Amino acid sequence: MSTNKIFENHLNIIHTDTEHKHQHSESIRVFGFWIYLMSDCILFAALFSTYAVLSNGIADGPTGKEIFKLPFILIETFFLLFSSITYSLATLAMNQAKLNQVNAWLSLTFLFGLIFVCMELYEFQYLIVEGYGPDRSAFLSGFFTILGTHGLHVACGLIWILVMIIQLFYHGLTIMNQTRLRCLGLFWHFLDVVWICLFTIVYLIGFL
Repeated sequence: MSTNKIFENHLNIIHTDTEHKHQHSESIRVFGFWIYLMSDCILFAALFSTYAVLSNGIADGPTGKEIFKLPFILIETFFLLFSSITYSLATLAMNQAKLNQVNAWLSLTFLFGLIFVCMELYEFQYLIVEGYGPDRSAFLSGFFTILGTHGLHVACGLIWILVMIIQLFYHGLTIMNQTRLRCLGLFWHFLDVVWICLFTIVYLIGFL
């Protein structure tokens, strides 16, 4: 075997070994993020349990049926669900190495998520102005806590999306950025699942 052939085979072995190490490293990162999501599940499970206990403690305050504006909340829900769809499209574009489409879908996801957060802040502001703040009753304390915690998570997700758009602009679809996008996708879809639970337990059941 010629020296050039031996050298070429050696380079191929090094390249393959490096690629395997990168894949193993990225798998560990994704697995670590799954562990974080499990801890977040515990957090929201505790908040749901607390809300269930406090939901009937209205004191002399209003019930959920008296203050919830279901059509408004339904529109808010659609925006968050649409953001999950656009993020899935961004993931598909990433798998096809279409950078411009990834950024376009991420930008639309950010817009839908931002509208959701703004609508939630408007709802909080409206309730507080009407005198239905978290200090009014145990029910409202639980309501503001669980909704506020979810809203804070969505706000963090929006910041993450902005950071990823900047990272993609400067560095493109590197292996690291793809892993970050996958982790962000897990986080964003997780928030959608939590919101569906919130919408059902807090709003729909509360409206009955």
